[in-house]
Amino acid sequence: MTSLFSLDGKVAVITGSSRGIGQAIAARLADAGARAAISSRKADACAAVAERINASHPGAAIAQAANISSKEDLRRLVDAATAAFGGVDILVCNAATNPFYGSLTDIGDDQFRKVLENNIISNNWLVQMVAPGMMARKDGAIIIVSSIGGLRGNWGTGAYNVSKAADFQLARNLAVELGPKGIRVNCIAPGLIKTDFARALWDNPDILKATLRNTPLGRIGEPDDIAGAAIFLASPAGRFMTGQTIVVDGGVTISAGMN
Repeated sequence: MTSLFSLDGKVAVITGSSRGIGQAIAARLADAGARAAISSRKADACAAVAERINASHPGAAIAQAANISSKEDLRRLVDAATAAFGGVDILVCNAATNPFYGSLTDIGDDQFRKVLENNIISNNWLVQMVAPGMMARKDGAIIIVSSIGGLRGNWGTGAYNVSKAADFQLARNLAVELGPKGIRVNCIAPGLIKTDFARALWDNPDILKATLRNTPLGRIGEPDDIAGAAIFLASPAGRFMTGQTIVVDGGVTISAGMN
């Protein structure tokens, strides 16, 4: 049974992995045997995460700062992982941007464009960079961390939700295109997770209360709650799954509300 979730010998690139969900995924991938390229905009934060992983799994992690808005940065990230460990077997597109809170009728063009470019186009850039190597090996797993925001309307995060809905379709289309080459592409859609990225939501008592009232499990998520889904999708356990979205939200999207 353990071999179903083994990632021994695999190499992973994880964006936005210096904290939150990305950091939890990177740590758990390493626990499962993978070697990981840790990446975010801040080099020192990446280095700190890589150091912690290497303390438990010597030589399992490198740090490579990259801004997802820069195609050149992402190219350097993939090249660094390839130079250190060999070809990339697992890609986790986790980093995202949400610079605007408010109505879609008020968002500026530059803000909307930034959301779409960082949350959709940058993911496709990374796929374009790693897919050739995966196709040559006839094996690969691509995971896009989306959001339940892409499944429903929500006042205030409309642009972000649009981008996350697009990620679902990006995964579906890539799954169709790359499946014959042995590459699986899937999404994870987290609910509210206790991360710095989502602090404005869970740190607001009113929003938190409303969220918990509609959450059957009675709590918001922790970053490690998402890591298990990533292990499944990256490992042999998920070898017959592609083009799908795993919702990990404590039951929010199936609940009509709790009393």
